[in-house]
Amino acid sequence: MAKSYIEINKKIKNKNAVIVTAEEMVKIVEEKGSKVAAEEIDVVTTGTFGPMCSSGAFLNFGHSDPPIKFEHLWLNDVHAYHGNAAVDCYIGVTRMADKRPFEYGGGNVIEDLVSGKPIRLRGNSNTTDCYPLGEIDTTVTLNDLNQAILCNPRNASQRYVCATNSTDKTLYTYMGKLLPNFGNAHFAGSGLLNPLCNDPDYETIGIGTRIFLGGGIGYVIGEGTQHNPSNSFGTLFLKGDLKQMNSDYLKGVNYEHYGTSMFVGVGIPIPILNEGLAKKTSVKDEDIITEVVDYGIPRRDRPVLKTTNYKELKSGEISLNGNKIKCSPVSSLYHARKIANELKEWLEEGNFLLNPPAERLIRDERFKPMKQSSQLKFVRDFKKEAIICYDDCDIKEVAQKIIQNNANHIVITDHQGVLKGIVTSFDITKAIAEEKSNLKAIITKKVITTRDDEPAEIASRKMRSHEISALPILDYNNKVIGIITAEELM
Repeated sequence: MAKSYIEINKKIKNKNAVIVTAEEMVKIVEEKGSKVAAEEIDVVTTGTFGPMCSSGAFLNFGHSDPPIKFEHLWLNDVHAYHGNAAVDCYIGVTRMADKRPFEYGGGNVIEDLVSGKPIRLRGNSNTTDCYPLGEIDTTVTLNDLNQAILCNPRNASQRYVCATNSTDKTLYTYMGKLLPNFGNAHFAGSGLLNPLCNDPDYETIGIGTRIFLGGGIGYVIGEGTQHNPSNSFGTLFLKGDLKQMNSDYLKGVNYEHYGTSMFVGVGIPIPILNEGLAKKTSVKDEDIITEVVDYGIPRRDRPVLKTTNYKELKSGEISLNGNKIKCSPVSSLYHARKIANELKEWLEEGNFLLNPPAERLIRDERFKPMKQSSQLKFVRDFKKEAIICYDDCDIKEVAQKIIQNNANHIVITDHQGVLKGIVTSFDITKAIAEEKSNLKAIITKKVITTRDDEPAEIASRKMRSHEISALPILDYNNKVIGIITAEELM
């Protein structure tokens, strides 16, 4: 039995359409089967709410008197892109404020606009005959703007990897704060509530699809950037009117030592046109597979530590190498459910009709990495042999190795080659001057390290930021396999 958009929209207008959320659909198909579910259910609602860094807004301020053509402009000290017409701009959510980096950014500006707060608009111009005003400093609210269009090049990813950290230092990432030595793991997405998990072949989600966006009505205007459907990483390009939206569903977020973004609420109705869609919208969390990835490895193709699924991720912990690791979301399942239910209410009340897509999204595109014309250098390209002493050596033996090898750094390990610390020639000189004989008293135990496959530029940055001149190189069992020094990098 097949249905049409016309038939379903007629039932919505008459307020007799049967609407369920994606979570409810799972139970219905389990109890009644996909054939009966296809006959009884008209629409399944979905929802997701999490950080969507590829988001922003086009704003039009109207003309000042005399007119100005912005060369640069700031909204609450967040630099916005002006390269459109004279008083149009685009503000991206990840742009940080000049005076408060990591504390405030474009995502916060958009949330403040939608909340009705006044925003300081400051700008300057090169001036022309038709745009003679050189500077402006004023305040605006959302109601003062002619247009305020949320325009998000990449939202609602079909799935996300789960991030963890194998290194011995804390990492600050767009997946949140990752503790050292697999101290935690983070994931994103709402699993079985996620829109693209319920229509993975884009039968109903396409160009022109009407959606819930930020608490208002929005539209799909194409596939998103980095759209990779062949690997189950589909994305959506979305737009909507900020003046319809609600700050409950657009939240600026500031990540410690990383930057700013914005949580965006997206809900998409899936019309049940046939039995196939009934099956797809009954997807379970355990059916949505993803990977646990080591973010301690700073490269494009990070090592996959294991495959997992959203049932395990949502349980609060994952198993890795025989250990249990605390696992938490960086997105909100509570808000995702709230969005699916609010969209359900809109449909039940006849306030939201479905749009058949004008064109289907691309289904066979593969994501391509950046083309790099210059060869990237890695730590392994500058590695040299580490001069090693064991942690039970005395200071005299370390001093002799410094002289014999003309070395400034001695790496201290146990007898199995596991790193225990590092000693410099200055440490030895100071120890002799102070008449110290115990090696353990002068070892620097908190050692900044690197790996063979780390880009040399990152290793160099580590040395600069920590004001050190060498990094021991470890393998993935934390055994010393070499050293890289500032001399090699210079």
